[in-house]
Amino acid sequence: MVGGGLLGMTVAHTLAKQGRRVTLLESGSHLGGLADAWSIGDITWDRHYHVTLLSDSATREILAELGLDNSMQWRKTQTGFYSKGKLHPFSNALDFARFPVLNPVEKVRLGLTILRASRLQDWRSIESLTVEEWLTQLSGKGVFNKIWRPLLRAKLGEDYKTTSATFIWATIQRLYAARRSGLKEEMFGYLPGGYGAMLQKFECALKKAGVECLCGVKVDAIHASDSGWQADGMEFSRVIVTLPAPLVPSLCPGLPDSEKQDLAGVRYLGIICGSVLLEKPLTPYYVTNILDESIPFTGLIEMSALVDPDQIGKHGLLYIPRYLSPDHADFSRSDEELESEMITALKRMHPALEHNKILAVRISRARHVFPRPTPGYSRHVPRIDSALPGLSILNSAHILNGTLNVNETVSLAQREALRIHALAS
Repeated sequence: MVGGGLLGMTVAHTLAKQGRRVTLLESGSHLGGLADAWSIGDITWDRHYHVTLLSDSATREILAELGLDNSMQWRKTQTGFYSKGKLHPFSNALDFARFPVLNPVEKVRLGLTILRASRLQDWRSIESLTVEEWLTQLSGKGVFNKIWRPLLRAKLGEDYKTTSATFIWATIQRLYAARRSGLKEEMFGYLPGGYGAMLQKFECALKKAGVECLCGVKVDAIHASDSGWQADGMEFSRVIVTLPAPLVPSLCPGLPDSEKQDLAGVRYLGIICGSVLLEKPLTPYYVTNILDESIPFTGLIEMSALVDPDQIGKHGLLYIPRYLSPDHADFSRSDEELESEMITALKRMHPALEHNKILAVRISRARHVFPRPTPGYSRHVPRIDSALPGLSILNSAHILNGTLNVNETVSLAQREALRIHALAS
């Protein structure tokens, strides 16, 4: 296994349980990838924001196997919108009725759009439409310009114009999964200690299952050998690469040109994410959606609106994400520049926030986070089983009808690991 993120860990674990001997190679100093934890101020929590839904069955099965599902804490969360210098609650029917951004007709159209999207099962029927085409058909231009366009630009930049309608469909489907699974309502959950607590248990489970975990091993190239495959001077009968699709062609030079083109053609977005530790929580909203396009980030995720205050020292913990193309110039800016821009905009949104109440800020960068589905994407998705026998490539580009999240990642990893095991038997 090349790549020790959550996907690689889950594939390795699933294969080991089937009796396979697995070696997991990770270039970083520890396993976990984008799900890992770090310290900010006097607390340790996730480096990027994650949440588990009550309906996330694949994630919860892993948690149960690790003895952690009963430790999960479940909450109802609140949502807000920021528009024209003001925060508006958007968590229930009364908030929706009072929401000043839309007129009554537009509110009806927005509600019907979400209802229709939640009931649509055949995602391929809208895959060739852009998200703008589909949402304008359902919601009308008024709702699109006031709500959808600002949200899409905040998430995707101008790339929203070439993004498939399945992008927003999958987001709505995830939030309505609870109702389809028979639950009365969706609940958001967190694990005490964050995902870092799960990763520690998961690594122990891997080693107990016989997986050899080698961190600090950067594989420069994978070549066919007499006994199968060679990676970093080691011989393997099979190799599974879980790195982002655009990084694979240079790692696997023996791939056919057509496969290299498919891999290089997947359009990823990266993230610059600020973690901000505040003296006390800022708002009651777990998510604040931003309609003001002058604010230079995607939204605000306030973890302290979800987790027990004792988990984070009774502080406020805020994530400020911004999604960008991997070659965006901002990835080369200094932490100090990015921090200054984020805090300036945060104070514009919350003028009462005093600078001495900001205890710590850390900036995380990742150039390849999630593939952006383009119209007709499923017809061009890279193949998992390469033309080279014994070489498989599995990553988030293979999530066709969902959003990138832990549950989709775990589900994909388990399903494909079992299929690859059967194929190799």
